[in-house]
Amino acid sequence: MTKDATLWGIHAGRTGDADSLFLSQGVIALGWHQMGDLKALGPTREDFKEHYAATYLEAAKAKPGTVPTSAGQLFRFVYEMRIGDYVVYPSKHPKHVHLGRVTGDYQYSTLGESHYPQRRKVEWLRHLPRTAFSQGALYEIGSALSLFAVRNYADEFWAAIHSAQPLPVTPAAKDETLAEVSQDIEETTRDFILKILAQETKGHPFAHFVGNLLTTMGYRVRVSPEGPDGGVDVLAHKDELGFEPPIIKVQCKSTEGSVGDPLISQLYGKVSPSEFGLFVTLGTFTNQAVQFARTKSNLRLVDGDALVELVLEHYEALDSKYKGMIPLRKAYIPESALQDESE
Repeated sequence: MTKDATLWGIHAGRTGDADSLFLSQGVIALGWHQMGDLKALGPTREDFKEHYAATYLEAAKAKPGTVPTSAGQLFRFVYEMRIGDYVVYPSKHPKHVHLGRVTGDYQYSTLGESHYPQRRKVEWLRHLPRTAFSQGALYEIGSALSLFAVRNYADEFWAAIHSAQPLPVTPAAKDETLAEVSQDIEETTRDFILKILAQETKGHPFAHFVGNLLTTMGYRVRVSPEGPDGGVDVLAHKDELGFEPPIIKVQCKSTEGSVGDPLISQLYGKVSPSEFGLFVTLGTFTNQAVQFARTKSNLRLVDGDALVELVLEHYEALDSKYKGMIPLRKAYIPESALQDESE
């Protein structure tokens, strides 16, 4: 590690549109071109935040959190980055990791790429394939920010900067961070689904969502009208008229809290021996509720986690209304590390 030098990560725009500027002209750059010459601002974070909020007024009103985040990146680029610091730039086309040293102070220039006028000169030292780094290191430099300090996997990049030899390919199957990355993606997706359902289907609309989910599973459903429902929100059955067993009586709660035994018992009181009871919630169930359900062969509980699993399993068959509400797309994520742990 170079004494007193900071290791920065930087991106060339969301789609890599400043890649040519970075590599052919030997600079690193940030956008926010409407901010103008940043040297004209006062040398404090507050000066940058005030100017950002005034420049991007509508965005600042819609998402106040973007003000300190965006203004902070610009401030660090001008006042915290130093000549002699190092940078890591992951390009998109081709997918390489470029390592360089900062050689110039902040400059404002619109030559070549006017949308990236906030610039510093850089000397590129190494251009390495992404396979030379662990998945964790690649995950860190894939930050959503345009400029950020590299900390967790800095040692990997320092070693690459100072090594004169080609780096070996990091074995993916033995990369300890693969399970971590996979789990993070899965948890983020689950949290997203639950958050959308809690926001968009609160109250009676949640019953309609559950009804549609049951439809994708091959049931015919009748959703009770809004208002007093006698403890049953949805009736589900396999035949067209709903005369033939099994008949499923469903209670739906869009609450994110914990559902206790009294509500479960209330639903079960509406279920005859030839029928089934199903309680669906975005939250969880108390231990007492779970224990009660285990003693009843015709009663099932579906909490938030189980509901998300059903949504993911039957997502493609959901009504377009709900797919638009919960926009998801298929993606492959690494699984080898998870397999290694189980062996």
